[in-house]
Amino acid sequence: MLVAHYYVDGDLQDLALETGGCVADSLEMARFGRDHAAKTLIVAGVRFMGETAKMLSPSKRVLMPELEATCSLDIGCPPAEFAAFCDAHPDRTVVVYANTSAAVKARADWMVTSSCAVAIVRHLHSLGQKILWAPDRHLGHYIQQETGADMLLWDGACIVHDEFKGLELELMRREHPEARVLVHPESPASVVAQADVVGSTSQLLKAVVEGSAPTYIVATDNGILHRMRQLAPGKTLIEAPTAGQSATCKSCAHCPWMAMNELQGVLDCLTLGRGEISVPEAVRGQALGCIERMLDFVAAQPVPAAPGLVPNIGAA
Repeated sequence: MLVAHYYVDGDLQDLALETGGCVADSLEMARFGRDHAAKTLIVAGVRFMGETAKMLSPSKRVLMPELEATCSLDIGCPPAEFAAFCDAHPDRTVVVYANTSAAVKARADWMVTSSCAVAIVRHLHSLGQKILWAPDRHLGHYIQQETGADMLLWDGACIVHDEFKGLELELMRREHPEARVLVHPESPASVVAQADVVGSTSQLLKAVVEGSAPTYIVATDNGILHRMRQLAPGKTLIEAPTAGQSATCKSCAHCPWMAMNELQGVLDCLTLGRGEISVPEAVRGQALGCIERMLDFVAAQPVPAAPGLVPNIGAA
């Protein structure tokens, strides 16, 4: 069964839907892979997504089209350094973003995705807990602003979202006053401040499909535009600017590691069994708790899903 993220190539997204899999954000990918009866999962995305699938489904074989596809947030939060950070602040509840290695998750009390992070941190804040957050500082700052929680932030950033420019977005909004601005919270505060909707990939997709505006400026990886165009063909979608007027590429927000996922890699998974993910049992056992805690929380307080997540609905 093929599970694909919104940021991978459109052909992979279509293949996943047409064969009964799913195209989703990292939260729904984790749930779908865990709950599906398939004995083998092919995860088209980046490495932490494959690791999460394997940790939730240890008896299944989990393959990836490209094992070298990683994430700048994962790279920027080395397990040893993160462990030292945690040890220096033992009074704080450790909350980590999904975009981290299995070893980092093994040190965490909670894992969150961008779709449920605010709700979970708000819950912890209501219990009087102080938070140690990693790795994305922009998302951490946004959560802090939304919840009022006492949060100590790791200094990490996504190389894609960190490049969105607040001034350039303001100029674009003047050119398109009718447009609504959709922003992923991994973006800088100057960009988030201009948003009509701030949310995860699935929440931004939902905003386009259900929104009444004719035009949307989208500040997240441009891989999501493929699914947006399929589910909202009458809407005009504009990529938010990542560079100034003189730049060769005005809007070039696409993860280089997501782009490493190709159809040939899927074929190699199917025919040669290449790209198998493994997680040491000791690490899996320690990390599983923070993932399941998130899934249990979301099951009790569901995060609104995006349209088209059910297999084959809206498939091209």
